[in-house]
Amino acid sequence: MEHLFSLKQSLLSIAPLPAEEWDAFSEAVITKNFRKGDYLCREGQVENYIYFLNKGATRHYFRKDGKEFTVDFHFEGEFVTAYYSFLTRKPSPINAEAIDDTEAFLIPHQYLHEFYDRHHMGERIGRRMAEYNYIRRLEREMALLSLTAEERYHQLVQRHPALVRQISVKHLSSYLGIQPESLSRIRKQYGKQ
Repeated sequence: MEHLFSLKQSLLSIAPLPAEEWDAFSEAVITKNFRKGDYLCREGQVENYIYFLNKGATRHYFRKDGKEFTVDFHFEGEFVTAYYSFLTRKPSPINAEAIDDTEAFLIPHQYLHEFYDRHHMGERIGRRMAEYNYIRRLEREMALLSLTAEERYHQLVQRHPALVRQISVKHLSSYLGIQPESLSRIRKQYGKQ
């Protein structure tokens, strides 16, 4: 259970979790390693887990007309899932790919819902995670509509500077909604600061 320390701390930051509830919860958690390029969930699959990234990073994207569109990145210490699929039990419209060697703690869908039914605090944690995902999505949409590409890049760098510098120009420019050449220019300017 010692290896789940970061997951436990993250859950406790959301809501207090009595020791007996943590013990019950942690019994169902699976530890899994993903190599760079592995998929946590592929488009067309039903998402069965919420992942807590203990190490590494992921990219969420979808394909349209032969082109990839990056919609999000997640880093160490964050919860990740193909949330639409996880909630609706329908095939995922996105891919969740490890962009770095990643260690994740997997929380199975079925067990999570059983945990919600049995434990009041678990239900509260689930609600707060859903609220967090909603807020994060709204902030992303507002940033796309109101911030410059430079400002959006700066926000992403603030989240995890070392990994952002390793993300390919292709994926990062897709996420920012700009051409790769513009991103290269932004990175050069940002590096001079």
